[in-house]
Formats: sequence, C-alpha cells, structure tokens
Amino acid sequence: MDEAEILKRMNDIFVEVLDDTQIVLSEATTADDVGGWDSLTHVQLVLAVEQHFKIRFTAREIRGWSNVGEMIACVISKQQ
Repeated sequence: MDEAEILKRMNDIFVEVLDDTQIVLSEATTADDVGGWDSLTHVQLVLAVEQHFKIRFTAREIRGWSNVGEMIACVISKQQ
C-alpha cells in the first residue's frame, strides 16, 4: 500500500472519528489544522488507525509525530 492510499484511508478514519465530512488531510496537516483534534480525540484516532491497519504503535512513536505525514511514515514502516 502506498502513501496516497494510506492518506486516503486515514482521511476516512479522521472523518469518522471526528464526525466531520469536511476534513481533507495532507501530509503536512497537524492537530492545529483540524477542528476537534485534541488530546482525547488523538487517542481515539491512534486506536482507530491501529485497528484499521492491524498494527500497534509505541508511545515513543506516537509522541514523535508532528503531522499526518509522520503518522503515515510510521504506518508504512509497520507494514514492511
């Protein structure tokens, strides 16, 4: 699965978790760019991404993300 496909699937996850059909993610998107993406929904998003891709992130990996692109890179690294 390539970055574009993962981004599309992550966008779908964000739309569902945040209940906002107007969300359009890019690799540069941060929590400040998305209404409703706070610390509580961050946990929900991480769990939803883990469940969807059938992977697990470490706390260190999660703390290291500063944007959606870094989340995608982590998903890719887990799938190899």
